[in-house]
Amino acid sequence: MLRPWQLEIQLEPNSGKAIYLQIADAIIKDIHSGRLKAGDALPGSRNLAQLLNVNRNTIVEALNVLINEEWVVSRERKGIFVSTVLPAFSGTKNRPPAIEKPVTPDRYHIHFDDGHPDSKIAPITELARAYRQIFNRKARWQMMGYGDEYGDTDFRKAIVQMLNHQKGLDTHEHAICITRGSQMAMYLATQCLIEKGDYVMVENPGYKPAWQTVENAGAKLLPVSVDEDGLIIEEVIAHLRSRKKIKAIYTTPHRQYPTTVTLSLQRRLALVKLSNEYGFTIIEDDYDNEFCFGYRPVLPISSFPELKNYIYIGTMSKVVAPALRIGYLVSNNPELIEKVGALRKIIDVQGDTIMEQAVLQLIKDGTIKRHIRKATHHYKAKRDFTATLLEKQLGDKVSYTLPEGGLAFWITLKKDTNWSQVLGKLKAKGIRIIPPDNYSIDIPVNGLRLSYGSLSEEHLTEGITLLGKYL
Repeated sequence: MLRPWQLEIQLEPNSGKAIYLQIADAIIKDIHSGRLKAGDALPGSRNLAQLLNVNRNTIVEALNVLINEEWVVSRERKGIFVSTVLPAFSGTKNRPPAIEKPVTPDRYHIHFDDGHPDSKIAPITELARAYRQIFNRKARWQMMGYGDEYGDTDFRKAIVQMLNHQKGLDTHEHAICITRGSQMAMYLATQCLIEKGDYVMVENPGYKPAWQTVENAGAKLLPVSVDEDGLIIEEVIAHLRSRKKIKAIYTTPHRQYPTTVTLSLQRRLALVKLSNEYGFTIIEDDYDNEFCFGYRPVLPISSFPELKNYIYIGTMSKVVAPALRIGYLVSNNPELIEKVGALRKIIDVQGDTIMEQAVLQLIKDGTIKRHIRKATHHYKAKRDFTATLLEKQLGDKVSYTLPEGGLAFWITLKKDTNWSQVLGKLKAKGIRIIPPDNYSIDIPVNGLRLSYGSLSEEHLTEGITLLGKYL
């Protein structure tokens, strides 16, 4: 099929308008001027990308804008054509502009985050391909309608199969809700479980965003200390005997946040027994399960068949990339799951169905499994490299245990430290670490969560060397 039309455009990278919108508006202008007429075929995306010397994904984004605004139509296996019925021409006034913030230099060039994965090794190409395939394969009316507030059914079944086969749970697709990340799962769980005046036990040190979610739901926090075997059961018992209205405990037993310790089997069994006896729910945040450097990860508390009340929270963001906002919430409480679905429908209606189906495709074709295997080797090498640096630069100043998985070290200082002074010196060098008071209730812990997953060896070397200098 001949496509004689040639797009004439001078792209302006510094104009403040996204490149894909510049391309879309240039095509709209040619349609309006008559250079492109109803029924005319556009060149293929590869040809346009070569012509304009841009990434093909940029062309795909531009074509998606034109399809959504009904300037062009996509015909399966034939191509993209100018619509026979065109929208009223109005430039771009009906389209929200792509607002770009003023470019300012980042004051931090090294950021020791709380354990993000390395986006550079994420299967982005495979995910983008799967997304396009799903988008093109499904009928337009199927994609643009509302889906299930609990998430795509086939995707839920795939997550359930993974949880049952790999993590020992005994659940089903009606007991799970797909969410936009684990933080949304935590919000839904607490809003549907907690009433004003309730108390929730939390690990201290622990994960402050979860604490804030609990408090936002109307509950008060009861801190439980952590040692080398995880949360201290004696403190849990003391809280339970205080006769407060304790609704739940929030815990990260697989690799406790931030200390990375694993809750011992003896304490897991004790916690399950106490939960059943006193009727509180165990909210288990399994944020860091996939990357295990030992023989196999410890199974979740939620896999214990005798446990009567649990909420299990997981995420795909660590597996692929933080920008992929897919998490999930599982519970053996049907009434709670019903409430979660109802609340989810109010605040979000549904998730990203197309992205869920794209990730499902990567699960089915083995891409996710291969990525986890590759990433585990990658992170193990990074862990060993980081351990060598710690020993060399901070060996006489800190103590730590080599983590058997995950993406961070927990280091404790052998002497009291003026963290305000250390943070100020690091900031002056463009290095950011999470201050210890971010992990603590009341008295800050004299420890530091040092992540290595997202940093290059060069940045790890520079950051840890300067940290050793200032401590």
